[in-house]
Amino acid sequence: MKPVPTARAHRLADSIDLVLPRIFRAPIDDVWAAITEPERTARWFGPWEGDATPGRMIRVQMLFEEEEPWMDLRVDACEPPRRLAVSSTDESGAWRMEMLLESRDATTELRLVHHLDSADKIPEAGPGWEYYLDMLTAAFDGTPRPDFADYHPAMTPYFTELAGKSS
Repeated sequence: MKPVPTARAHRLADSIDLVLPRIFRAPIDDVWAAITEPERTARWFGPWEGDATPGRMIRVQMLFEEEEPWMDLRVDACEPPRRLAVSSTDESGAWRMEMLLESRDATTELRLVHHLDSADKIPEAGPGWEYYLDMLTAAFDGTPRPDFADYHPAMTPYFTELAGKSS
């Protein structure tokens, strides 16, 4: 079954937020561990090393990217088990994102919020975040990993339209 994009865009005064939700049938502490513990992040994004306290830098290896590069991330906020905010600057520019968790009965909702300067970055960012969140879901559930070809360029038309319709 082909993945279906879940992202929504929310225009703010001088920026735009790309918001991607996922629901896990698990306690919030387990989902928090899946997005913060290096051995668990290695299953869906990549391992990390360093001092993960706010204001400090960590290095993350992007295991599912060509050549498995390392990237530097600044930890902007870490409020277990509800909020992790990071930022980075690379050859593509600067970006900021948050992972927000909320416990609901026997489930936990995770919302990845990518704070963007403009809507024109949505078609580039959206398919990748859908892929990584589905990688997280597969790692969490023990199901097969998704195929990136089902996300990019397959989802690009959805995100191009989303960029034009951002509210």
